Amino acid sequence: MSGEPAATGAVTGGPRWILRFEGAALAIGAAFFFWRGGNSWLLFALLFFAPDLSFLAYLLSPRVGAAVYNLVHTTLAPLALLGCAILTANPLGQSIALIWLAHVGADRALGYGLKYATAFGDTHLGHIGR
Repeated sequence: MSGEPAATGAVTGGPRWILRFEGAALAIGAAFFFWRGGNSWLLFALLFFAPDLSFLAYLLSPRVGAAVYNLVHTTLAPLALLGCAILTANPLGQSIALIWLAHVGADRALGYGLKYATAFGDTHLGHIGR
């Protein structure tokens, strides 16, 4: 059944591993371009886990928590920020976008997927936690 979606809606088998390797490639690529830009590793360390503050939205409800977490943990917003920062020659914006992309990639590589509103541990890459 490798590659068939699980009953929970999670990706399984080979496609799951491809998505995780893709996440690792994103994290490594973003960190590489961050390094090539001569950016501050202190800034990287300070902001790397900032997207995880979106967990606080779970205090409102699982539905709101999942929506906010997913909004912050996709590549759409950091790619938009990166594009705007490049167009406006904003090095800080570029740095923040690369850190954000590295975070999203690292999360995917570790198996932390986008959340379903059913429960915090239900993700598109499978259940996390106990």
